[in-house]
Amino acid sequence: MLDTTLFSRQALETFLLVYPALFSIVNPIAGAFIFNEATAGAERTLAARLARRVALYSLIVMLVATWAGSAILSLFGISLAAVRIAGGLVLSLWAFNLLSAPEQREERKRDEATARTIGDEAAFFPLTLPFTTGPGTIAVCIAFGATRPRDPTLLASFALGTTLACLAMAVTILLAYAYAPAIARRLGATGTRVLTRLAAFLLLAVGVQILINGVTDVLAPLLAGRS
Repeated sequence: MLDTTLFSRQALETFLLVYPALFSIVNPIAGAFIFNEATAGAERTLAARLARRVALYSLIVMLVATWAGSAILSLFGISLAAVRIAGGLVLSLWAFNLLSAPEQREERKRDEATARTIGDEAAFFPLTLPFTTGPGTIAVCIAFGATRPRDPTLLASFALGTTLACLAMAVTILLAYAYAPAIARRLGATGTRVLTRLAAFLLLAVGVQILINGVTDVLAPLLAGRS
């Protein structure tokens, strides 16, 4: 007979373990300012639609990575290290592009304000992957999925807690991205520019760290074999 109290407690414990880990790696607060930068000049309806789609796609990415990530990588013969290296490179280049030549970027934004090229197709790439739920998030989700218990009762509570954590993270992303333009207006041009650059720098650091982790995963067995 299922003990609902124990089941709820185990699900809550899983949620409190998974959600903070996702929040720390996704970092939706910093991401909101870069999302606002990427959609600057776009119509409000388009930006709001992109925020909803990014949140939905992020939820799908997290759930798929949690429950099928290991199997998908094995099917295509891709290692987690390769995902980290490729994702770290893309994330680092994206962040570096935001940091470099800000004056030229702002001038180009003004020129393109009436004909913004960003559209619905940008919701998945690059706004969702690798920008919001990139290789770091995928690696965390795969790691959690690999630790799921075998016992059916424990698995059910683990699945509930993990799914709710992914859903809560998607809602957090939606709120952060949807209200990013309003926050930017309150901060003003200077404050927004400073926070955007800071967020881009943190994103660059995350990308480099993911790249280092991937390279370490590849080199560690080789170095251990020589010692």
